[in-house]
Amino acid sequence: METDISRIEREKKFHDQRFADDSKRSKKVGKFYRVAQSIKKEYVKLLMKNCEGLTIIEYGCGTGSYAFVLAKSQSKKVIGIDISPVAIEVAKVQALNEQIGENISFEVMNAEELTFNSSSIDLICGSGILHHLDLEKAIKSIANVLQPEGKAIFIEPLGHNILINLFRSLTPSIRSEDEHPLLESDLKLIKQYFKNIEIKYFYLTSLLAVLIVDFPGFRVILSILEFLDQLLFKLPFLRNQAWQVLIQISEPVKE
Repeated sequence: METDISRIEREKKFHDQRFADDSKRSKKVGKFYRVAQSIKKEYVKLLMKNCEGLTIIEYGCGTGSYAFVLAKSQSKKVIGIDISPVAIEVAKVQALNEQIGENISFEVMNAEELTFNSSSIDLICGSGILHHLDLEKAIKSIANVLQPEGKAIFIEPLGHNILINLFRSLTPSIRSEDEHPLLESDLKLIKQYFKNIEIKYFYLTSLLAVLIVDFPGFRVILSILEFLDQLLFKLPFLRNQAWQVLIQISEPVKE
């Protein structure tokens, strides 16, 4: 029977390689991520709203870290963690180059087994990380280290849409073997460890804008499709067809 160590080592190897050279992946998914800007803007807005005076973990910081933005804000301390030593070294060099100061640090750490003290963290944030993990282990660890009034904010992909899943199956080389976009059952699992969960759904018809990213009028059409998406997501049966979700969780259940 395969151990968790084997899975974690595969993830570490995959992300070390990705962060050393992400050109192949960027070529295949770049257009999709040009569409997916509104969720990032809302994510950053939430982080800035909730960061003043707080101790924050960026969970799976990678090389596109938001820790730098947070450290330059009114946050007390920002700690970026990632399983990839390559990502952490890149982040440390960037922190030195930008001369941010002493309120930012980076550590190699398994996100499923956070080593921070219980109830010691005010805010945890991450983009595209939970679906790489043993979700129950990760959520338990997050609930343990958060303050009782703490909060966590994540961007994650969903795994129900047939067309998106077809694209995933056709591009296995750009994703890790063990990643698993979240399902409705995963969202229910999160609810077991947090009393409060807010989920906002993004990208359904707006994914069509991938076809016109290099054409005039792209942003206007994208805005119209995103508006249409938010109307469609008022229908509960369409929500799990979204590509991505913005998740806010608070009031951790302590074991």
